Amino acid sequence: MAKLNWGMIGGGEGSQIGPAHRLGAGLDGLFTFAAGALDHRAAEGIDYGRRLGLGDRAYGSWQDMLEGERGRDDRVDLVTVATPNATHFEITKAFLEAGFNVLCEKPMTMTVEEGEAIVKIARQTGNICAVNYGYTGYSLVRHMKAMIARGDIGKVRLVNAEFAHGHHADAADADNPRVRWRYDPAQAGVSAQFADCGIHALHMASFVTGQEVEKLSADTVSCIDVRVLEDDAMVNFRMDGGAVGRLWTSSIAIGRQHGLGIQVFGETGGLRWSQEQPNQLYYMPLGERLQVIERGEANLSPEADRTTRVTIGHAEGMPLAFANIYTDLAEAITARKEGRKMDPAANLYPRAEDGLRSMAAVYAVAESGKQNGTWLDARPPSMR
Repeated sequence: MAKLNWGMIGGGEGSQIGPAHRLGAGLDGLFTFAAGALDHRAAEGIDYGRRLGLGDRAYGSWQDMLEGERGRDDRVDLVTVATPNATHFEITKAFLEAGFNVLCEKPMTMTVEEGEAIVKIARQTGNICAVNYGYTGYSLVRHMKAMIARGDIGKVRLVNAEFAHGHHADAADADNPRVRWRYDPAQAGVSAQFADCGIHALHMASFVTGQEVEKLSADTVSCIDVRVLEDDAMVNFRMDGGAVGRLWTSSIAIGRQHGLGIQVFGETGGLRWSQEQPNQLYYMPLGERLQVIERGEANLSPEADRTTRVTIGHAEGMPLAFANIYTDLAEAITARKEGRKMDPAANLYPRAEDGLRSMAAVYAVAESGKQNGTWLDARPPSMR
């Protein structure tokens, strides 16, 4: 497979997410980091890009990058958008319409209407629009999905998903600018904790079960009362394949660190996985003993084998999960260039449709919370 050219918007010096993307994109030698507009401050972005080796393809703005790349024979094959949430729609739309493939950080958009527009543009142009639900890149998450699809636990009855941490629990920290904006509707939109973390857990539930959320009921609360938006939410949901779902997400759960986990219970077995212990998948067949499946062991699914690099017993972490999203995208782009079908074990990257469903769920949770838990349709209008 020939190397592809990759570019990044956002993720500049000091960014939390930028290094994870650069590590993930470069890990398997499938992408060359070729271009970037890494900071909203033009001079700083150009300087940092040049220090990372981008030369004259270090741009001062995403608009400059769009104009500079669109006419090149060696233009980037994939653009990652890792800017503040409110800018995702404008940038993603512009690059898709200019013929680029895009990987956008979540949330893909700030409104359902914007999400509908991105899905429509991606379909019309035929360009790839992926959304970085990066935790779906973990090897054993993909093995969990494969086990459920082949019927190892029978028909799914119940899904229990969590994403709870305690890093915003200090009321004295409520005016910290790095925290405050997350609970400000003017900057965060209609939801705080659910839009930030809960949608990862909800997407994970759909990813592993192969079912989509149809309706939901939410109890949302601001435990720190000066916050306008919620810092804790409990969401009940129903899926189109008949599964019942429960989801808890919180930013005030003192003692919890990252807190993403999922349990799936079927007619003949159950499965449990936690992102803080990603190398083990717990499998309980009905009437038998608990089994611990280890990442990297023999006889796992093709989806798990393809996404394992490090030998059994050694940890693989978040950047490697991100890398699996990038290897999926490299396979998808290369298959298109070569006019062939892509490897089905790689055809797992989250799409624009997933980003749209997430935004519809965000709005449904916010509205249901206002209505004391009224059950609402969680689907975007185009998917009802």
